[in-house]
Amino acid sequence: MRDITTSKEKLLKKIRKALLEKRDNPYPNLEEQPLYPPVNELLEVQFAEEFNAVAGQFMFCEDEIQFIESLINLAEERKWHKIYCWEPALQELMDKYGYPYYATDKNFEQAEVGFTLCEALIARNGSIMLSNGNMAGRRLSIYPPVHIVLAYSSQLVPDLKDGFKELKEKYGIRLPSMVTTITGPSRTADIEKTLVLGAHGPKELFVFLLDG
Repeated sequence: MRDITTSKEKLLKKIRKALLEKRDNPYPNLEEQPLYPPVNELLEVQFAEEFNAVAGQFMFCEDEIQFIESLINLAEERKWHKIYCWEPALQELMDKYGYPYYATDKNFEQAEVGFTLCEALIARNGSIMLSNGNMAGRRLSIYPPVHIVLAYSSQLVPDLKDGFKELKEKYGIRLPSMVTTITGPSRTADIEKTLVLGAHGPKELFVFLLDG
């Protein structure tokens, strides 16, 4: 009798057979092998270099007072008046030094700056790991034309996998529904190959790194 099995059926049959067969992992230690060479310089230095290379603006602060002074100077220089801050830990720091901010989303369409914390800083590529696991949610880092992130040196990690490890330790099995990394301001070069910042989000991205 002539075999009338189609090519598709033959392929699916092979896949089913392969799934039923138990085989040993040919690369059992693959995940233990580093994907990149080790970082040979301070994480702060590598992050700053990589972050500035993608049009980010990095500021290191030795203490809270230097941070507030730097923020005041920057806000006066840029004439920012509507800075939105929704995370309690960040609000507590701002209140401590009497710095004004918007704690609600009232007139949010007029926001000039979105001020948030972060989950981690990835030194390898100068990226910021964010999630919606806090009060800043999804909007505050996306809608305002300027995004400022306050991070601490303890949040610096070498690679992305280390950032996810920090997330798992912090949230356990209740991981946030949104986890993302930001590498520099929003950009596109789709139109006539011309780089445009702020295409799909903030056109300026600042990181204040606080020692501690």
